[in-house]
Amino acid sequence: MRLLLDENLPKRLKHDFAEHEIYTVADKGWAGISNGKLLTLLIENSFDALLTFDKNLQYQQNFTRYIISVIVLNASDNSYSTLKELVPKVKEILATPLQPGPTEVKI
Repeated sequence: MRLLLDENLPKRLKHDFAEHEIYTVADKGWAGISNGKLLTLLIENSFDALLTFDKNLQYQQNFTRYIISVIVLNASDNSYSTLKELVPKVKEILATPLQPGPTEVKI
């Protein structure tokens, strides 16, 4: 599965998903790109999902227009030590057929 870590997530999180083809926004040279354009790039580049800490993304974008899965990590902060607690739940989601649109993952 091809995954993209949004720029608001720690790069170290990439190592927790080594069984997937995973990139950061910086790896792809897409830092600073608006959310709408980023979602378009994900689709154009055959990504399966975006992992993000941007809780507002699900309310700012029209997901009938962007047929891509977005996994929103919802935690008290976006530090690696906090977010790694969500990794098992994210892996459960990734093990099932992904649905287009946002899926929120909480501790």
